[in-house]
Amino acid sequence: MGRLIHGLAEEGSIRVMAADTTDIVAEAVRRHETSPTASAALGRVLTGTLLLGATFKDFDRLTVKIEAEGEIGGIVAEADPNGNVRGYARNPAADAPSKESGKFDVSGVVGGGMFYVIRESGFDIGLHRDPYVGSVPIVSGEIAEDFAYYLARSEQIPSAVLLGVLLQNAPPYVSAAGGVMIQMLPGAEEQVISVIEAAVSNSPHLTTSMSGGATVEDLLRISMGGIGFELLGEKETAFRCNCSHERALRLIEALGEEEVRSMLEEDGGAKLDCGFCNETYEISAGELESILASLAA
Repeated sequence: MGRLIHGLAEEGSIRVMAADTTDIVAEAVRRHETSPTASAALGRVLTGTLLLGATFKDFDRLTVKIEAEGEIGGIVAEADPNGNVRGYARNPAADAPSKESGKFDVSGVVGGGMFYVIRESGFDIGLHRDPYVGSVPIVSGEIAEDFAYYLARSEQIPSAVLLGVLLQNAPPYVSAAGGVMIQMLPGAEEQVISVIEAAVSNSPHLTTSMSGGATVEDLLRISMGGIGFELLGEKETAFRCNCSHERALRLIEALGEEEVRSMLEEDGGAKLDCGFCNETYEISAGELESILASLAA
C-alpha cells in the first residue's frame, strides 16, 4: 500500500499533491522483472499517473501512454479514482549505464516519441462518452519533465513535477519511490511561484529525503519552500489490476464459437496473459466446452 495526499495553498491558487509509491513500484518491478533503468522509468510513470489522477474528478480511468523511440519501446500506466494503478514497460529488459552523477539514464532507454494522456468517464454509470485524449512530444525522456510539459501545453497549467525511484541490490529492490506535483492555477502570484521554483531547484532528491524518513507531508513542505498549504484529503494507493479468471473467460467467449472450438481441438485449452500485471490465466478444456455450450444455446 502507498499513500497520496492532496491540498491547496495561497487561497486556492496552487494545487499540491504528494505520494509515497514505494510498495507500488516494488510490486511492479517484482511482477515484470524489470531491469534497473526500466524499473526507474516505469516507477516514475506509475507515480506520475497517480498524481495526475488526483487532479481530475470526472474520470473512471486515466491512462498515460508513452510511445518511445528508445529501447524500452513504450510505457503504459492506468489509474482509477480509488488510488489503484497498474502498468508495464513494453521491453522490461531495456537498460543503460548510469550517468556520471549516478542517476539512472531513463532518457537513454526512452528516447524521443509521444506522451499521451487518455481520460475516460461515464463507464461506471453506463454512459459511453468519447474519451479525452491529450498528447505532446516527449521533451526529456526523464518522465517528470514530460509530465510538466504535458500539463503546461495540453492543460495550460504550469507545474512542478518531481518523481523519484531508489533501488537496492536485494529484494524488494525498490527502497524508496514517490513524487510531488505542484500546479500553479489562475491567480497564483509571481513572487510565490518564484519561491516554489527556488525550493524545488534546491531541494534534495525525493528519494534521499524519503530514505531519511520523510513523509509525504514532509516532501510537500520541502518542495513548497516554507509556503503553507491546507490538506484536503488522502487515500491509500496500491498496484492493483482488474484482470481475473472470470474476465479471461468472458474475453475468450467474445472471440466467437469458431475461435473457441479451434482452441479446444488444437490446444486442449487456452492461456491468456495480462500485460498490465503479468498474470497468466489457464483455461481448461472443460471451461472451453462450457463456453461453446453457452454460445450454441
